[in-house]
Amino acid sequence: MSKPQCHVAIIGAGLGGLAAAIGIARAGHKVTIIEQATALGEVGVGIQIPPNSSRILRRYGLLNKIEAVSARPKDFILRSYKDGAMLSRQNMLPYAVNTYGNPYLHIHRADYHKILAQEAHRLGVSIQLGSTVTAINFETPAVHIKGKLDFRADIVVGVDGLKSLTGDLAYRIVVKAEDMVTHENPRELVNNPAINYWMGLNAHAVCYLLKGGGLYNIVLACPDNLPELVNTQAADIQEMRDFFAKWDPRLKTLLSIVQETSKWRLQNSEEMKKWSHPSGKFALLGDACHATLPYLAQGAAMAVEDGAVLGTLMEKLGDKAQLKDVLVIYEKLRKERTTHVVKSSRSRTS
Repeated sequence: MSKPQCHVAIIGAGLGGLAAAIGIARAGHKVTIIEQATALGEVGVGIQIPPNSSRILRRYGLLNKIEAVSARPKDFILRSYKDGAMLSRQNMLPYAVNTYGNPYLHIHRADYHKILAQEAHRLGVSIQLGSTVTAINFETPAVHIKGKLDFRADIVVGVDGLKSLTGDLAYRIVVKAEDMVTHENPRELVNNPAINYWMGLNAHAVCYLLKGGGLYNIVLACPDNLPELVNTQAADIQEMRDFFAKWDPRLKTLLSIVQETSKWRLQNSEEMKKWSHPSGKFALLGDACHATLPYLAQGAAMAVEDGAVLGTLMEKLGDKAQLKDVLVIYEKLRKERTTHVVKSSRSRTS
C-alpha cells in the first residue's frame, strides 16, 4: 500500500524553517513555507556549524557545498582578556572528526541560508513570500494571512516564536581579513585559523574566520544597555571601544578597524509545557519552542536536528490519521535534549 503524501505548512523561512522543509520534503511530502519578508535571504554575520549539524548536512548531500564556503578552525583557544595570554588550547581539526565523525565549521549566515534555500527549491518546496500571518486555526488547520486567502494544510509547523530577555547584548561584526594583516597585532589571528575566546569580567569576545579566511567574525558579549522593547539597533563604535579599552591589545587593534556595528539583545526562552496543539495539527520547531543563548553554538544546530527528526518520522507515516502521533513522538524525542541545551547555555552567561 502506498504511503500518503501530506501537505505541510511551515511558518518562517529562516535557517530553522528551511531545515525543517528539507527534512520533510525528503520524506516525500509537499511543503509550503509562509514567510513575511518580501525577499528570501538571511542577514547577520557568522555562525558555527558543530558536528551534530554537519552530520545531518552530510546525510542531506549538502556538506561539500557547505565546506566550499566555510572555514575550519584548527584550534579552540581560551585567552585572558587583559593580555590575550593563552589559558587553554584544544586542537579542533582531528578532535571533531575523530570524536564525532564530522567537521566543525564556520560559515556566513547568508551562505548557509542560500545553500539550504537552493536545496529546498530543488526538492520542490514552495516559498510564499510577503505573507504576514495574523492567526492560526488549529482545528482545520488553516493559516490566516493578512490580505490573502487562508492557507490550508494537513499540519502547520511554526518556526517563528517569542523570546525572553537575558540581561546580555552582543555586538556582531565582520571585518575583512586583508585589513587585519596590515596590523601586526591581529595578523596572527588570520594566519592561524582558530576560535579565539577572550574571557573577561561580565563580558567575553568570540572571533573566528569566515569565507575560507577572507572575513573575520567578531562577537562581543557584554551587559545589556538597550532601551526597553528594543532588541537591535545601530551601535556607537566609540562606546564599544571604550568598554573593551583595558582588554588585550590585539583585540583593541581589531576593534579599531571596525567601521560600523549593531547591538543585538541576546534572548532565550523558558521551557514550554507543550510544543504541539491537542488537535494534532500544529507544532512548534526551533527558536519558537527552545530559543537558546549563543554560548554553546547550538541554536541553529538544534533546529536542524528538529527538522531531521520530524522528517524521519514523517517518512514512517502510514496513514494521515497518524499525524497526531507523529507530532507527539517528535516532541517526546526532542524536548529533553533541547531543554538541556537551553539550560546549559544559560548557565554560561557572563
